[in-house]
Amino acid sequence: MTQSDPKVAFDLKQPIQFLALGFGSGLAPKAPGTFGTLAAVPLFLLLAMLTPLFYFIAVVLLSIAGVYICGKAADDVGVHDHPAIVWDEFVGFFITMFMIPVSWQSVLVGFLLFRLFDILKPWPISFIDKKMIGGLGIMLDDILAGAFALIIMQLIF
Repeated sequence: MTQSDPKVAFDLKQPIQFLALGFGSGLAPKAPGTFGTLAAVPLFLLLAMLTPLFYFIAVVLLSIAGVYICGKAADDVGVHDHPAIVWDEFVGFFITMFMIPVSWQSVLVGFLLFRLFDILKPWPISFIDKKMIGGLGIMLDDILAGAFALIIMQLIF
């Protein structure tokens, strides 16, 4: 099956797939990564109430869980890094927003910067995206995109 194969069927009743698909946001017919990142915003607002240490710990745990979640969902449908799998976008956005003061402006800029790095995939993001497989490969390019966006966010805010 290819990434655009319409026969790929996810089951939102399966908890792993429900999470991997960003609570269903990844099933958007166009721009699933953008919709996944948008769906991450309310969860970010909850995480932002944590101290920086607990926010960091939460993001590390969500990243580690994401390796399993994304890898299992991809294996379930037989497609590596299917566009509907957006848990990696959630984590990438959370990384982008680490220790950034919360305002509608910072959320908007963080959203746009993360999507820019995730879509354009400058080196080494593109290298990781092409060379790594499995759940770690799915997660790592978005973790790097989030880190790149975080650097810019720290300079701005």
